[in-house]
Amino acid sequence: MKTALKNSLLLLLSTFLLLGCSLPGLSGNADNTVRIGTLTISESHVLGHIIRLMIEHNTDLKVEMIENLGSSIVQHKALTDNQVDITAVRYTGTDLSGVLKMDPVSDPNKAMEIVQREFEERFDQTWFDSYGFSNTYAFTVTKELADANQLKTVSDVKSIADEISLGVDNSWLKRKGDGYQGFIETYGYEFGEAFPMQTGLVYQAVSSGKMDVVLAYSTDGRLKAFDLIALEDDKHFFPPYEGSPVARNDFLAKHPEVREILQKLSGKISTDLMTELNYEADVQKKEPAIVAKDFLEKNNYFE
Repeated sequence: MKTALKNSLLLLLSTFLLLGCSLPGLSGNADNTVRIGTLTISESHVLGHIIRLMIEHNTDLKVEMIENLGSSIVQHKALTDNQVDITAVRYTGTDLSGVLKMDPVSDPNKAMEIVQREFEERFDQTWFDSYGFSNTYAFTVTKELADANQLKTVSDVKSIADEISLGVDNSWLKRKGDGYQGFIETYGYEFGEAFPMQTGLVYQAVSSGKMDVVLAYSTDGRLKAFDLIALEDDKHFFPPYEGSPVARNDFLAKHPEVREILQKLSGKISTDLMTELNYEADVQKKEPAIVAKDFLEKNNYFE
């Protein structure tokens, strides 16, 4: 009985192999599959689907999405361990201090030059030119406060700083380097009061008038949802967080057509546009894949 069952299973396995089928749970031809890794945030999901749709539109390759990787470090490990072929978006400031363990760099061009060189030399990976946006910290106010006090830059706040309140996450208040003390030294002023808050609450807090200024993220869709103004960091205090895809060079050597696709996306998504795409995903609750598809269709897939 056991022998008959064993022979039946072997026959079934042979049939699958002869027909060129894959057993459940196993991928097909790896040489014909592109694996794209994304973070948990909508921004990464949207960009991952933009890459996926560009590849599907321009090649015969199959695409597998490896989503919700927990951090940039996890993304990096997945790429170096050959678990993914492309990471949809990496940020210069994040990986300078995280993966590369180097000091922050305030000049965006210099930061990009360093990460591109170091990822090539250390990991045999290509860090592509920026999509065109930077997801960095941004001091944020309501349009009403900005208009009333002619606020366009962080330096403009100095004249009213001692009269207004600042809401920020607690870690920034205590952080060395680009934290509150470093800010005071760079800009030459401090706020009347500084309140620690959860980052997710700052948008509602400034919109409702509970805070006058908050530290937000420059591409967060809630900036648009609450009609908020992100002030220009005119002294370049915060490190740049330019967003780019990163891919393994061995994969790109096999699929040079994918390199061309990723290069096509360089400079195509400004900070304002990324904020709009995040707004559609996070506030209007559109699926990131739909946001990506609509964006590419409007731009004719950059053909």
